Amino acid sequence: MKKFRLYIEIFAAILVLAVLVWIFFGSYLEAGKPEIKFDQEVKAVGKQKTIGIIFSDSKSGLSRLSVEIIQDNKGQILSDKKIPARGKQLEKVSLNINAGELKLHDGPAVIKITATDHSLFENQTVLSQAVKIDTVPPQINLLKNTNYLNQGGTGFVAYQSSKAIASTGVYVNDLFIPAHTISLHNTPSYIAYFAVPIDADKTKTRIMIFARDEAGNETNIGLPCVIKEKKFRADKMNLSENFLRQKMPEFQAMVPSLKDKTPLEVFVYINSQMRNENFQTIQKICQKSSPKELWEGTFLRMSNASPMALFGDKRSYMVDKKAVAESVHTGVDLASTAHAAIEAANKGIVVFTGALGIYGNAVVIDHGLGLFSLYGHLSTIDTTVGKNVAKGEVIGHSGISGLAGGDHLHFSILVGGQFVNPQEWWDPHWIKDNITKE
Repeated sequence: MKKFRLYIEIFAAILVLAVLVWIFFGSYLEAGKPEIKFDQEVKAVGKQKTIGIIFSDSKSGLSRLSVEIIQDNKGQILSDKKIPARGKQLEKVSLNINAGELKLHDGPAVIKITATDHSLFENQTVLSQAVKIDTVPPQINLLKNTNYLNQGGTGFVAYQSSKAIASTGVYVNDLFIPAHTISLHNTPSYIAYFAVPIDADKTKTRIMIFARDEAGNETNIGLPCVIKEKKFRADKMNLSENFLRQKMPEFQAMVPSLKDKTPLEVFVYINSQMRNENFQTIQKICQKSSPKELWEGTFLRMSNASPMALFGDKRSYMVDKKAVAESVHTGVDLASTAHAAIEAANKGIVVFTGALGIYGNAVVIDHGLGLFSLYGHLSTIDTTVGKNVAKGEVIGHSGISGLAGGDHLHFSILVGGQFVNPQEWWDPHWIKDNITKE
């Protein structure tokens, strides 16, 4: 019995020792291979291209990583890295391939990537990625030679490219507006609506068409255009004590931190902080647009309505003859009778309904290809998100919700997520001359 117990104890000790040995040496004896993958698809390499490679090994860890580019049976090392310490399970490598410095010519090549682990067997993975060396940038063919642009208005550009494009659009100074792909005369083409700044002029406003192909080659060309000056009104608006007492509690209920603020402090907050937050929300709403043109013809203007405020009006809000806040009006205010029916200005898809800060109860309609309309200060909303609306279809009724002193409609047009002058879109001649005319 004692011998049997001794044998059991010896066996248990051997088993524990074996487990410890396996734990200690197991990773040395593992046969699993490292993994290699690109952080994005790589099919072509241009004059300069940055590629990202992710190496991983979940057991013994990475030991050596190498990247080589091969063309005409001649290899050139792009990276060769040794990792002496065990346990490095993940490594990300970013490489800039300069075709000129490497004396690569246009044509086929192979990127060969090798990863070795720290196991006793030195497990190795080799990934060979066929690529095309392409150093010719895309050529842009403008379908309109001259663009006449109004300050605060909408710009429109249509163009074609000599080759397939991975990314393209319009830069207005530092603001990038992605273009939309369409077919014109059975040829792949690109169009973009963009907002012209209110203070745009030929010296400080840079409008460029940008295109990048799948190899990373880039083209930037200036858009030939004439920018017309437009005079915008400047108004002084007195903030009455009655208006502040009547409207500010509505916003204090929205923002609990404003509970103990004075009515004037609340107004200053909503005219600055909330206005900016609302604009950011609107930009997010406008990020996704139908890939097809949904609108047809001239946009409708609210019928039998008088303009109360115009796009671009510069407002100074006064208390006791002192300016306490400023803003620039982002649409046109129109008023007729109380609770007047509000119609969709054109065909489109409803993408937003609900409370929108200073705009009160609002509706936003997508007209396709980055063009949107916004209807604010509504008393009721009579449509739903996702609905296809016809031009002239009733979507709500005017009201005093949001930062409105009286019953009216705030109407805005946005292109590329930026406000533009709606009056252009009410003008059939402007639409024909600047948008639809080939």
